[in-house]
Amino acid sequence: MFQLSSRYFQELTQPEIAAQLRRNPLVILPAGSVEQHGPHLPAGTDSYAANVISHAVAERMDALVLPGGPLGVTPMHMPFEATITLTPDTYMKVVVETGVSTARHGAKRFLILNWHEGNIPSLAIAAESLHRDHGMSVLTVQACYVAADLYGKDSGGLTHGGEIEALAVLAHRPDLVHLDRIDYSSDHSHGRKWDKLRRTRSFQPVLTDIRTIAPTGWYGAPEHATVEKGKRMLADIAEAIAKEAGELFRLLDEAQGGTAEIVHLKVAP
Repeated sequence: MFQLSSRYFQELTQPEIAAQLRRNPLVILPAGSVEQHGPHLPAGTDSYAANVISHAVAERMDALVLPGGPLGVTPMHMPFEATITLTPDTYMKVVVETGVSTARHGAKRFLILNWHEGNIPSLAIAAESLHRDHGMSVLTVQACYVAADLYGKDSGGLTHGGEIEALAVLAHRPDLVHLDRIDYSSDHSHGRKWDKLRRTRSFQPVLTDIRTIAPTGWYGAPEHATVEKGKRMLADIAEAIAKEAGELFRLLDEAQGGTAEIVHLKVAP
């Protein structure tokens, strides 16, 4: 039986990748960022979260995890050290060219698994290009929102540097989490008010500086996060994403197959 030595694209050999893409032409692109997360979480929190969840989803969907790169679009966090940001144009090009490369090798389904909210507009444009210009079936999942739906009630919601983000890193690299260094969370009610304003469906104000939300750069209550709960959250998120993504890709195949048939009928003599 065919057995992969890893799910990470960059850890595999060319024959392994070729065989896997013939077996299942699904690839997963983790999307995160490098930005400050207070005194207790690493700058790569969003990238670690995206990668570990992508790997767990890949195991469940028999897919490959692409090297998504650690960087994202995060100018709002630049007032604080530990932040590195790309421009939207640069980021979109990286995502599109990564997808196009895999398409040339046989990938047909492209799952973007994102943990960083600042990437969302750029990813939407890149996903459209990969589908419309390069023929891939593309699905983007906001894994941070899946986490909030599943664990927000018990973990203080989706906060920057709060429990949910601590759990995501604890599930993969607990050595990088320093809960003993927590000492200056910004006001929770103020942070939630501004996060709620920018996450509404109808109105989304553009914020220049994370300090509008949290003067210290972060807010939340991560002190009760544990490795055990992090691993449980990881498994629950991966199960939810794999289940929904599998169904959505089946629907996309059905819809796009139907579209192709209609087009064929129109041009047939």
